[in-house]
Amino acid sequence: MDRKTFKKKAKAKRTKKRVLMIGLPLLLIALSGLVYGGYLYTKAQSIANDSYEEIEGRNQSDLRDKDVNPDVDNVSVLFLGVDGSDVRENAEGFENGTTRTDAIILATLNNEDKTIKLTSIPRDTLAYIPEVEYEDKINHAHAFGGPKASMEAVEELLDVPVDYYVRMNFYAFMDVVDALNGVEVDVPFNMYEMNSSDQKNAIFLEEGRQLVDGEEALAFVRSRHMDSDIARGERQQEVIDAILAKAKSAGSINRYADVIEAVGDNMATNMRFSEMRSFMSYAMNSNLSVDMHTLEGEGVMYDGVYYYEAYDEEIQSVRSDLREHLGLSRFVSNDETSEYNNDDSSEIESNNSLNESAQEDEEYGW
Repeated sequence: MDRKTFKKKAKAKRTKKRVLMIGLPLLLIALSGLVYGGYLYTKAQSIANDSYEEIEGRNQSDLRDKDVNPDVDNVSVLFLGVDGSDVRENAEGFENGTTRTDAIILATLNNEDKTIKLTSIPRDTLAYIPEVEYEDKINHAHAFGGPKASMEAVEELLDVPVDYYVRMNFYAFMDVVDALNGVEVDVPFNMYEMNSSDQKNAIFLEEGRQLVDGEEALAFVRSRHMDSDIARGERQQEVIDAILAKAKSAGSINRYADVIEAVGDNMATNMRFSEMRSFMSYAMNSNLSVDMHTLEGEGVMYDGVYYYEAYDEEIQSVRSDLREHLGLSRFVSNDETSEYNNDDSSEIESNNSLNESAQEDEEYGW
């Protein structure tokens, strides 16, 4: 059946959602730049080396004709925020112990201009996933084949090479907050939330401004049942701002060391420290320009399952913008480079496993 036959358009969503996990990798890079040299530099190097994870069968993007060097080239980094725990990673339906991604942000870095573009891809975005050769929610790619599958799905969607990835889970968030001895937040209403082990109503936060520890901060940013995903994003940004403010005023080498270690203990990346070090020139640039954009689209229903479908003109615009930012040839047309978008034979996989996935998304708050 042609999917347009049963397509229901939900109210258009044009959100500016800020995503939690993007702040932590950038925090690591920024801190490394600020404390270049000495003990903290050595510690950052050790943490980065321990976080290195090579991608089997992928030395470079198929969209590159040669290896890139971030010291001199424009590159891209895919940030994957995994809202995972031991409970979720061992849950039925996950393959090889991998989880879905709660946050997907592609960073493109222009070395000449020292500018950064952050493109946030909503987790429910409908996309072709090469790993399984059909369309699905893009956040499922990681469960199908880990970072490699996520990188390939983003490349297919945006038609730009993905050179590196950084994957983090929410333990990093918790550990960073605890390393800073808590942060202050303004709780908008009484909250009963699950903890990091997914025990329901294990955390209670009373309305009002207060100091929260890692577990409480996690509950604060994950809650969405009393308001909305937009409000959830605003709470995430509030905590990121609080973390950055507290980190700047930490005033202790040990405190900085704890923050760097907290990030590194919960991070995996295919970047070596020598490559990470190249990004310090961005962090230390007083004129650094960072532009964040959320892929625009609308909610749709296919066979009773909700998806977020990016507008065709938005995809085309973002592709052109990112390719130009990376110094690649301009994107020509959606028809020429994205065959699956106009192929009626490429229908969505609508089976019991997908419907079960939708139920799991709601249960766990993905």
